[in-house]
Amino acid sequence: MTNELRWNPILGEWIIVAAKREKRPWRPNYCPFCPGSEETGEGWRVLVLPNRYPALRVDAEVASSSKDIYCVKPGYGYCEVVIETPMHEGDLCDLSLEHLKEVIDAFSQRYVELGRDPKIKYVFEFRNKGAAIGVSLHHPHSQIYALPFIPPRVKRELDNSRKFYKENGRCLFCRILELEYESKSRILYENADFTVFLPFFAMWPYEVHVYPRRHVQNLPMLTEEERYSLADALKVITKAYNMLFDMNLPYIMAVHQSPTDGGEYKYYHLHIEFYPPNRDANKLKYAAGIEWGAGVFTYDGLPEERAMQLKKAVNKALNDLKKKEGYKALGAMVQS
Repeated sequence: MTNELRWNPILGEWIIVAAKREKRPWRPNYCPFCPGSEETGEGWRVLVLPNRYPALRVDAEVASSSKDIYCVKPGYGYCEVVIETPMHEGDLCDLSLEHLKEVIDAFSQRYVELGRDPKIKYVFEFRNKGAAIGVSLHHPHSQIYALPFIPPRVKRELDNSRKFYKENGRCLFCRILELEYESKSRILYENADFTVFLPFFAMWPYEVHVYPRRHVQNLPMLTEEERYSLADALKVITKAYNMLFDMNLPYIMAVHQSPTDGGEYKYYHLHIEFYPPNRDANKLKYAAGIEWGAGVFTYDGLPEERAMQLKKAVNKALNDLKKKEGYKALGAMVQS
């Protein structure tokens, strides 16, 4: 039952130690997330549940104690699962626009509710898809970790965007969006409220970022119309991923938004990042020596060439969605 935080004094970041998680089910022959199971019951479209094997918990206990520079704290926090659909198989692109907007609403609502706990500094919402990512249950779902600290990757974003704002009087992410529009070579899809692009500084082969065009810091700040636009952007890009190599492409989806520690983050910008591990249909990009050992990513190929491949996949996705679902996209692929 141990849930504790151990401080890494070399990197200056917390490690979560959760002993019970090693006993969680690994791809069982039954699905605990399907309707009618002990956990889920019946009569729902989107369901939020506590994680039965949480990395963090409000009644956390520690197995060790602090000593000198080895700092230990209880792993306080919340871990939840967002079951996105009663369907046992599928991706975000397989949900209707209204249904996918309900998933976004659930993310927004949980961000607010969990963020009300004064001990919670950051609500991290993410989605793992596919065996290559290490998913233990394949039923479509996302996860939420409510953390008692700001995670290091987000903290670096905050530090750099705060510095840029102080020096330039404007948002770093808004400037990135302007530069992407000046080129257009890496922009894949746009609608009235969101832009989908493969960033100039991509680390993963087919990494994609989704930016709101309006300067907002978190999901609750989005209007109803903007939430539909976000649902449209997510539906199109996840469909494009599956059309890219004509396979169910694995990926990680991470929502980056402002912390919930009561600070002022007007310089920050909500965005969503996708990291698919595939280089092609049969090859994975492995984070190896230079990446793990030095923290320096290498990119094999040119982002602009990969963006062209994704543009073609977006076009195929739009045609397929229209043909099979009669889906009327809220935006269009962006020509270079």
